[in-house]
Amino acid sequence: MSAEVLVPGAAGAPVVVITDCDHDSFDAEVAVARAAGVELRLAQARTRDELLEVAADADGLVVQYADITAEVLDGLPQVRVISRYGVGVDSVDLAAAAARGVAVCNVPDYGTEAVSDHAIALALTASRGIARLDRGVRAGRFELEAVRPVGQVRGSTFGVLGLGRIGQATAAKARGLGYEVVGYDVMAPEGATEWHGVPLAPFEEVLGRADVLSLHTPLTERTHHLLGERELGLLKPTAVLVNTSRGGVVDTDALVAALEAGRLRAAGIDVHEEEPVPEDHALTRLENVVLTPHLAWYTEESYAELKRRTVQNAVDVIAGRGSANLVTEESR
Repeated sequence: MSAEVLVPGAAGAPVVVITDCDHDSFDAEVAVARAAGVELRLAQARTRDELLEVAADADGLVVQYADITAEVLDGLPQVRVISRYGVGVDSVDLAAAAARGVAVCNVPDYGTEAVSDHAIALALTASRGIARLDRGVRAGRFELEAVRPVGQVRGSTFGVLGLGRIGQATAAKARGLGYEVVGYDVMAPEGATEWHGVPLAPFEEVLGRADVLSLHTPLTERTHHLLGERELGLLKPTAVLVNTSRGGVVDTDALVAALEAGRLRAAGIDVHEEEPVPEDHALTRLENVVLTPHLAWYTEESYAELKRRTVQNAVDVIAGRGSANLVTEESR
């Protein structure tokens, strides 16, 4: 496997390798690398052997999907920094990186507005059955019964699990629409009744009160299948679940069962345990589900910012300036 040289470097220049990426342009990354005097290469490497081949002399890695394991790091002793396109770093072994003195960076706030916009859009679309009504109109049907009951925003409760930047922005937008907002975050100070301007309630109480439940938590061992059969059973049967965080936060099989049995009214899902979603997956056959392809993060503005800042993180660490976006096991 070979890597394309996007920006040639002078002799002895640091090397940054984009291990894998499905973007359609790299102008932002090229501009950062040129300004820094860094050689920038692009590969499409996912496996251990591919990564070791394309990044053997790399000082920094820029990663989209590739898993950076302890074994990969052992084979790349020159690497000083791993910078990931996005917020989540579950594809990087943080403990292994720390043990080897490798910095890990993300772009924690680039998609705040985009993802919170998308969460609200999914909430309203699923709550009002808009996608199903659209399909009906196209087929010559004007139907109400298919989407009943339809409630209104005012008087409804919008639950937010995870009150980081995106959760806070989603809560503010939901409140602006007229929802009563209640949130839960494991990081909230003990005994607090409000955090970041959002009223707090215990986890199970938020589930029981929510007419819309929006998920904004990272994927960790603690949050994997945070919503399983038991937790979904605590939701109102008229509730709507929205997930723009990580697919693994929800037990998909349990979600499908709840939707099929009428124990949950609808769902709006942007992130999936298996991506891309198989064409014959049960979620694709359910009329009360709105699906989007893990693109809540995307706007023209956020796309350019993500690309620029991801490479800038790597460049800053290699230059010895450090980065404001360092990730550790404690901070994730």
